[in-house]
Amino acid sequence: MKIISRNILKIFGWKLVGEFPEIKKSVVLLAPHTSNWDFIIGRLYLHAKGINNNTLMKKEAFFFPLSIILKFLGAIPVDRKNKKVNVVTQISTQIKNSNEMNLFIAPEGTRKRASRWKKGFFYIAKESNVPIVLSFIDYKKKEVGIAANIIDSQEMNKSISEINSFYKNIGAKYPENFELEKIQDFFTQKTD
Repeated sequence: MKIISRNILKIFGWKLVGEFPEIKKSVVLLAPHTSNWDFIIGRLYLHAKGINNNTLMKKEAFFFPLSIILKFLGAIPVDRKNKKVNVVTQISTQIKNSNEMNLFIAPEGTRKRASRWKKGFFYIAKESNVPIVLSFIDYKKKEVGIAANIIDSQEMNKSISEINSFYKNIGAKYPENFELEKIQDFFTQKTD
């Protein structure tokens, strides 16, 4: 699967960048997320690099037979409308109880323009006591990969500044749908 995925990306002109850090557990941000193509390109990259991963996906996508494929690919269904379920605690517990789990999350929470990012990724990383790794799909440069820097999930102010600094030069498929998190807003908004 590695060779096939690598060759598919190469045929379409994509360059694979970076290596996944030698850690067993993390929360991995995937941004910008403005297209369904992000999932396909990202999945090919993960297979090409042999990166063990999971991702959160809205539960509405889990219908038969697609649900079988999504679960096989490491997708975890999330009921965003059910306020009785604390997703942060649920996912953090899964990370703590697993031997290896790298959870990929699109911080915008949607492919549409989001004026603010969801904070769940930060709280999952913090509660699980795992680092935040940055991954990206840059349509301008046709590069897909992992950043060299690892973000400390215990330092919120510093973390968001580093994350914004990294993603400010990444080219989204639909740039009009990507907006960086407003740092001052991130700390004052209600918990998602």
